[in-house]
Amino acid sequence: MTLDLGPQTRTLARLAQAVRDDQLTDPTPCPAMAVRNLLGHLLGLSVAFRDAARKDLGPTTNTDPASAVPDIGPGWREELPKVLDELADAWRDPSAWTGMTRAGGVDLPGEVAGAVAIDELVVHGWDLARATGLPYDPDPAALQVSYDFLLAATKEGDGGGGIFGPVVPVPDGAPLLDRAVGLSGRDPGWQRS
Repeated sequence: MTLDLGPQTRTLARLAQAVRDDQLTDPTPCPAMAVRNLLGHLLGLSVAFRDAARKDLGPTTNTDPASAVPDIGPGWREELPKVLDELADAWRDPSAWTGMTRAGGVDLPGEVAGAVAIDELVVHGWDLARATGLPYDPDPAALQVSYDFLLAATKEGDGGGGIFGPVVPVPDGAPLLDRAVGLSGRDPGWQRS
């Protein structure tokens, strides 16, 4: 499997640029993460998966994402789109999808790392849009990969646990994004307070 991450990274970059400064402390569907922490997580995972694609293993690919609550620095509005572009570019190299690599301190096949990266971009894009009240229309191909990845992960697990938490039941006829969000352990009906 290969997929151009560019359409999804551009969607996410546009979404992030629309975040207002007064929203940075607002809650998100991610427990214990405000918008600023979610943006910090997106920045960190983009660097990690960029380096995983390049097979440039080291501190960025060895860090467990749960080891600390991420945050953003003052230059995040310039840095995040740049790193998202680099992430998409790194995964355009067919060798990124082959062999072994590492992300989050876990060794995994390149193809799996690519699917995880896509899933992170799709699901956290939804998190950011929900937290800020912005419209979200993920890249359809990335959304399908995310859904398929989450569905497979749920079937391989204990049946009730999603990657980010217990699966939230969603009707079969619901939009694909809602079904992916439910599989990720989020309530598609989550609203800002």
